[in-house]
Amino acid sequence: MLVTELTRWGRSTTDLLHTLQELEACGVSVIAQTGLQFDLRSPQGKLFASLMAALAEFERDLLRERIRSGISAAQDRGVKFGRQEGQRPKADRNEARVLKLRAEGKSYRTIASELHLSKNTVMDIVKRNQ
Repeated sequence: MLVTELTRWGRSTTDLLHTLQELEACGVSVIAQTGLQFDLRSPQGKLFASLMAALAEFERDLLRERIRSGISAAQDRGVKFGRQEGQRPKADRNEARVLKLRAEGKSYRTIASELHLSKNTVMDIVKRNQ
């Protein structure tokens, strides 16, 4: 089996070693595109696989740490994450008519059909005005 880079293969050290052991049990030898070849049946091959897996896990943990610190710094600067409150031009334009029809006792689906809105938009308008 030819792989580009062993450090990108497994999610964790144990995951990579488990996968490599399964491949070895099937008689598949692993060759990295960089030319590294190792045999998991030898102690040196197992050591090399373990080192590569540990480096991959370390690199992933560092990346996760940098992402978390970046998010924290952005939040400290006032950056808001997630969906932001936006304008609802169609809902705002039809708000009075939706409320009038709802006061007349019409159902959400009927109002949505008459005004060419979604039922959820009609429900949202009514909910915001209660």
